[in-house]
Amino acid sequence: MSDGLAAALVEHAYLEGDFVLRSGKRSRYYLDKYRFETRPELLRPLGERIAAIVNEHARDATRLAAPELGAVALAAAASLESRLPFVIVRKEAKEYGTAKRIEGPYDEGECICLVEDVVTSGGALLDSIEALRAVGLVVHTAVCVVDREEGGADALARQAVRLRPIFRAGEFACAPQSCR
Repeated sequence: MSDGLAAALVEHAYLEGDFVLRSGKRSRYYLDKYRFETRPELLRPLGERIAAIVNEHARDATRLAAPELGAVALAAAASLESRLPFVIVRKEAKEYGTAKRIEGPYDEGECICLVEDVVTSGGALLDSIEALRAVGLVVHTAVCVVDREEGGADALARQAVRLRPIFRAGEFACAPQSCR
């Protein structure tokens, strides 16, 4: 694997075993987002790459968005690099305080670029797209660290959202087979 960042992700976040994914599917491997999002030496270059993809493929975006909790650190890192503010999309509106599902300021009609960690079926992003569009925000692009290539990009395309991954699972020589 020629990409040093990809090799570092595999080294620090690739796990083998029997895992149930958010989609409900079972997998023999898992990319543990918290093992790469909590390491500054990985988070910074991921933020830089996300910002570069946003600059290249989502030039109309005026704000980033991240589903809670996993992608928030990535959106913050990309926000610092791109200088675009971001909002957080809650799984559901909280029942106290402002009772909002979308946290952070925004203006109706703004173009949002979604940020995600690992995409399998695209479920978290689809939920976020629905929530963002419900408050009048526009979403055409999503950026993820890894697309597991298990239908997420197609599911997003059916909602007119293009997935722009930094890496695809097939690029990792170890996935889905054994990786050492």
